[in-house]
Amino acid sequence: MAPADQSDHPQATSSHMMKTTKRGRPFLKDTLDLFATLIVSLHLTTHKQYFRTFPNSFSTDEAAQNLASLKFSQSNRGPDPRDKTRIVTTTTTTTFSMTREMAKAMCQHFMDARLIENAADPGVNLFKDRGTYILTPKGLHVLERFISKNGINSDHLQPVFASQPICIKLLHLERRSIDDEIIVTQSVITALFRRFVGRQANYPPQSSGNQDTFQDYHERSKGVPLMDVTERAQPLLSGKSTVSHKFCFAAVGALEWLCDFTSVVGREEAAEMAAQFVRFGLITLVSDKRKNNDSAIIFTVRGSAPGGNSPVSQQGEFRCTAKAIYKITDEGRRVAQWDDPRAQHSPHSSTTNLHAERSSLESGTTGATSKTAVDGSAVSAADAKIHRRISMAEKLNVTYEAGEKKGNKESNTERLNNILEEPSYRSLFREFLKANFCEENLSFWLDVEDFKRKFSITSSAMAAVPTGRQGARATPGQAAMEKHHTSLIRTAFEIYNKYLAPSSQNELNIDHGLRLDLAGYLSEVMTGLNGKTFDGQVDADHAASFNATQLQVLIKLYTRIQTHVFRLMATDSVPKFIKTQRFLDARQWIGESDSTDNDVLFLTSPPAPPGLGAEETGGAYITVSAKGSEREHRHQHRVIPGPSSSS
Repeated sequence: MAPADQSDHPQATSSHMMKTTKRGRPFLKDTLDLFATLIVSLHLTTHKQYFRTFPNSFSTDEAAQNLASLKFSQSNRGPDPRDKTRIVTTTTTTTFSMTREMAKAMCQHFMDARLIENAADPGVNLFKDRGTYILTPKGLHVLERFISKNGINSDHLQPVFASQPICIKLLHLERRSIDDEIIVTQSVITALFRRFVGRQANYPPQSSGNQDTFQDYHERSKGVPLMDVTERAQPLLSGKSTVSHKFCFAAVGALEWLCDFTSVVGREEAAEMAAQFVRFGLITLVSDKRKNNDSAIIFTVRGSAPGGNSPVSQQGEFRCTAKAIYKITDEGRRVAQWDDPRAQHSPHSSTTNLHAERSSLESGTTGATSKTAVDGSAVSAADAKIHRRISMAEKLNVTYEAGEKKGNKESNTERLNNILEEPSYRSLFREFLKANFCEENLSFWLDVEDFKRKFSITSSAMAAVPTGRQGARATPGQAAMEKHHTSLIRTAFEIYNKYLAPSSQNELNIDHGLRLDLAGYLSEVMTGLNGKTFDGQVDADHAASFNATQLQVLIKLYTRIQTHVFRLMATDSVPKFIKTQRFLDARQWIGESDSTDNDVLFLTSPPAPPGLGAEETGGAYITVSAKGSEREHRHQHRVIPGPSSSS
């Protein structure tokens, strides 16, 4: 490792116990981080149990062994404050240590949070001493975001992402920093309820038995499954022999749905949120036909009631029994906006765009104020204000005002940015470029973007190797840093050999001056490394000799070429692409859905920056899985009606 890659500061060590809640579970953020660290450290393979095989799974023993001493190393690269020409790498290593019993208890928390499940019997919510476990769609969502945020090499996990359903949109409810309890406000419950019931009443299709795992999960993700219930009536009260209830759901099914598609941890917390639905008059009990000797768990929540004709009461009660049936009330339907056609289709509706970007508070974006109180009365501005995100369809529309005012060149640049950020458009754009024999432009831009992100921050997770097996001088942090450095150099060389080397398979058509600058620099460096004249090809065997400062210069050259390629796509390809029928069809479809130019969508006002205001107001936001979203859009494009030509 070159001196420029080494930290000038000795490693500092500290230790602390994980914070736990009054229920005895670790705080949610620690739970999610430890879960993702464990999964990255594991090699998910095929396990056998009960004469069945389960791919991409792990055993109790494997989880306990890794959790016994789990190391997470993170390296950050940046310019040396004392010498801007040098790159300093700072590595932080966190070690988790626990006994086998503690490890099993931690895995039980993972199950309660619906991150993993028993592969042989998903209905069993007990982490057993001899079991086989797989990731849930929610677990894959959490894992994907952890990998992306921390720059982790996840090649060994790609088969899992490719073969299992992923939770596309996960609703997060903000928590108090002191005890990790969900902060309950009217706007938070409204946002949670709208996600819970979906845009439309979710009656499962009759042919659901013929659907595969992906289709079943997609149907569930639309909202809690509903049914109609017919019961015997009391003749003296109604004069009818039967009474029908629409928009009903099983109590247990509601708890399962909340655990699968939101950040609630366990059935207890899910039941508390369901009790809030009762308190706010959004759902009501239809029947509970349990026998007298059957036990019943009833959750009760309390809060202040506004008085008047408001449906909000001081108390809400939810019965967690197998026989309990609830239904959505008229007030719940009003809050869900099922009966408002404008809410179903308008890109301006609070149902379709009930979220905001962080920048909306800073850039002066006009926020539409909406009455989110279920009693119809105005609530506080901080609680009710909804910042409407400009929809992707608006941004890409050829008549979009801002683009027209700035002129065609800037307008196409803005459109290309949005195409690159939206998975569905990016997939269509790739197909268009491939048909026009210039797909390498997009591939190069994306590869360099990913390469730059990995250069800035990288992380690794591994089970600690016994002291006798590793070198006396190599710490886990140093080993991880050296491994990642070599990987970065190899990636840089692969990009060059794939797109920029003379006569390469995907050679870019770039400016002659840029090509000369790149060739001149590589000639200087490679000649210095091996003493031979540079022949236009770089050898991966020289990766260990390349230092971080040289790598940074190479990144700057790649970035210049990336900018050139971006302009080329914006001026030559985008104007043609946005006129294709497939793009027009996709734009119409996405305009009526929750497309995103960000992976975080705020359902309530974005939180204030740290240090502003002592009171924690709470909020709700959705994170979006890029992998899951792109997969769904690919499937959607296959069923979009209309011509499929891309010219």
